[in-house]
Amino acid sequence: MCNDTTKVSQSFKTMISCTKEVSVMSSRKTSLRPMVLASMFLALAMVLPFLTGQIPQIGAALSPMHIPALLAGFFCGPWWAAAVGLVAPPLRYLLFGMPPIMPTGVAMSFELAAYGLTAGLLYRYLPKQNIYVYVSLIGAMLTGRLVWGAARVILFALGHSAFSWAAFTAGAFVNAVPGIIVHIILIPIVVIALKKHTAEAE
Repeated sequence: MCNDTTKVSQSFKTMISCTKEVSVMSSRKTSLRPMVLASMFLALAMVLPFLTGQIPQIGAALSPMHIPALLAGFFCGPWWAAAVGLVAPPLRYLLFGMPPIMPTGVAMSFELAAYGLTAGLLYRYLPKQNIYVYVSLIGAMLTGRLVWGAARVILFALGHSAFSWAAFTAGAFVNAVPGIIVHIILIPIVVIALKKHTAEAE
């Protein structure tokens, strides 16, 4: 577990370093920047869950796969970020067998896609002030949870496991409080720091 944590920590540092480098690409490579960053965030979505030991209860509380999808919204734009979120859960299921594809993985795909899409759209159109990083983040987190609930209701109607209002509030908010706190603290720090670095480099 310690070795996995160390490896993931090193991977995260490498991803941040690469993000800084890609963020200061020359203008002729601007069209490639979102694709390259999206690839890195997708890779990060594959390795971050190892921090929780792939234990479903811990993963549900900390939601490590949410982090790359949300970050992608700020750095890749809404459409690439939506693609990252949509692809990440089924790809990770194919590679590592987690998360279970039905109904968890399917609902999570729509949830993460909504995170990336909403964060990207809000950050694009809201004023470029630090406070709006938090506004974009919280708006995306709320939208994604609503989409997750809607997806679970549809899957329930199709016969995939029971789902109730109590299950929605528990899964989207009550059990997710540790992850919500981590995301609200961590993600704006990363976004603001990297945007500042990019502005200085340019």
